[in-house]
Amino acid sequence: MMGISQRDTMGGLAKGLAVIETFTAERPRQSIAEVAAASGLDRATARRCLLTLALNGYADYDGKYFTLTPRVLRLGTACLATMPLPQVVQPWLDQLSGELGESASVSILDEDEIVYVARAAQKKVMSIALMPGSRLPAYCTSMGRVMLAALSEAEARQRLSIRPLPARTSLTLTDVDAVMDRIRLAREQGYAIIDQEVEMGLRSIAVPLLNARNSTVAAINFGLPAVGAGIDTLVTLYLPALKRIQAEMRAVLR
Repeated sequence: MMGISQRDTMGGLAKGLAVIETFTAERPRQSIAEVAAASGLDRATARRCLLTLALNGYADYDGKYFTLTPRVLRLGTACLATMPLPQVVQPWLDQLSGELGESASVSILDEDEIVYVARAAQKKVMSIALMPGSRLPAYCTSMGRVMLAALSEAEARQRLSIRPLPARTSLTLTDVDAVMDRIRLAREQGYAIIDQEVEMGLRSIAVPLLNARNSTVAAINFGLPAVGAGIDTLVTLYLPALKRIQAEMRAVLR
């Protein structure tokens, strides 16, 4: 960030935050060695960070494995509380979900991941519980692709190259060029559809949320079970409602 000198920062705090970020839905319980490998820190530094988190109530330690405690949610809750977006979008999200009887979500883009900031769930459509603060990869999600489409080609490709793109299902696109093709399509069409790339049995359709200056600030989607009607039905049944909310929110998003 411009204007901030390295000598004015706290390396220890940065390392501690890096350790917290290694805990995910796929890795909720980790050893010191696993945290060191995931964070890029040496074992001694990872150990000190983890023990500090445990001492201050942000992690539990059973002698071998560490898990984060609900106290960590205070950090995310404090961030969400200062963001107007969740409060602004939730009424629209509740209305949209109630009208069509499907789960709807809003997320923002954080480097190569999407972060859920609001959700209205009618039914469980994924094996993991999604809630504000949940993260998913941007490359294989409908909301991720429409937000990556708002970036330049170079910036979108750079974010896709931050880490490997694992195959979450047999249908997941893991080649950067192939994902870039879908991002270009989302840019042209104004929406993105995902067919079981995040999890088998799940489809989703998303559009970007634009502010009054026509800049993408977030994305909104429907997540639906991949049963019955085909992909084309997502466009005919759900895209008009998403576009309506997109238009209505453009006037209030800053």
